[in-house]
Amino acid sequence: MKRRSRIEKIVRHSCLFFFIFALSIVSPERSAADDQLDALLERTGRQTSSFLDLLSETNCTEHVLQEKLGENGKVVEKEASTYDYLIILSTEGGDLNLVESRIAPENSKEHKKLHAPLLISNGFATLFLVFHPHYSPSFQFTRDGEESLNGRTLTRIHFQHIPGMRSPAALAVRGREYPLDVSGMAWIDASTGTIAQLTANVDSGMEDVGLRTLHSAIRFAPVTFHDSKEAIWLPAEVNVEVETRHQHWHNTHQFSGYKRFSVNTKEQIAKQ
Repeated sequence: MKRRSRIEKIVRHSCLFFFIFALSIVSPERSAADDQLDALLERTGRQTSSFLDLLSETNCTEHVLQEKLGENGKVVEKEASTYDYLIILSTEGGDLNLVESRIAPENSKEHKKLHAPLLISNGFATLFLVFHPHYSPSFQFTRDGEESLNGRTLTRIHFQHIPGMRSPAALAVRGREYPLDVSGMAWIDASTGTIAQLTANVDSGMEDVGLRTLHSAIRFAPVTFHDSKEAIWLPAEVNVEVETRHQHWHNTHQFSGYKRFSVNTKEQIAKQ
């Protein structure tokens, strides 16, 4: 019996040694990956914060193409508009509030329109707020490898909204706002934390208010202002596709001619 007890102790000690040895091999690699992701998210959060301050100090020209699609996916109705566009930032009550302002130039056909637009799609240019420190605790982030876009190696970061947490996106229906559980992918320059491209989706859970699917894609492009040699990546194009119980919409927003309020010279988005 003593010999058996000793054998059992040896076996238990051997198992414990193997478990500790396995942890010593796996943990450093997993921890290193987690540290890299946390560092990237921190850089992106800082970049997003400074980017938001800059964006609220600029205005640009926005070209909007609104399209209604038929059952076969063909365009059955469309309307093109041009606006002076800017984002108004406020932090009243400790909350982060962004308001998009669209002003049609005087004497333009948009300024004289009396009928309602096909579909209003606001706020999609600011979906980068997913990575802002105010909203990032509401999301789960995972790294999804790397990809080359336009000659740049970018890190793909998948994000998933945590239900019940605050969201930077909402659906407005009959005067009421419904926070959206958005998920998607961002393509980020790991060295700077700059977002080059972002997609976001709502695929389920909103049938009770009529929304079946919502897909959006935001492309950023470098803008160089005359008082800075460093290029700033700002929204260049946003595509939004919405499907409800009875309708199918596709809107395209293009942003150009960025300028700061303090200067009179118009700065153009660099061509890709």
